Amino acid sequence: MSQPTKRDAIGTAFLALHVAILVYILTGWALPGVGFYVIAVPLMVLHWPLNRNSCVLNNLESLIRSGRWRDPANQEEGAWLRMLIKSSLRLDLTDRQVNLLSHAVLLLVWGLGILHWRGWPTP
Repeated sequence: MSQPTKRDAIGTAFLALHVAILVYILTGWALPGVGFYVIAVPLMVLHWPLNRNSCVLNNLESLIRSGRWRDPANQEEGAWLRMLIKSSLRLDLTDRQVNLLSHAVLLLVWGLGILHWRGWPTP
């Protein structure tokens, strides 16, 4: 079994930013000011296919490290969520499975956000 790669300061900072955004996406539907959330979630989902199935945060990390927007050496570029699921849950999902799972969860929390925004009681 290979040893996990240690993150440097840049990698740690971008991981923390990704996790903070993930926590907001999963819980933001219940927070005050949910109107921003209702707009932000679909924009986040839309940016993936417009950016060739990659997160802009991974591209920014690549740009800082290599001076290029796309860096084939950055294993997380376009696969951050898949790698997170694999490392935390020990599930090696396909890209299709990750997309289905992430879109289903995003649809659920976005729907909860809309209900909250409209004043409907939410759990």
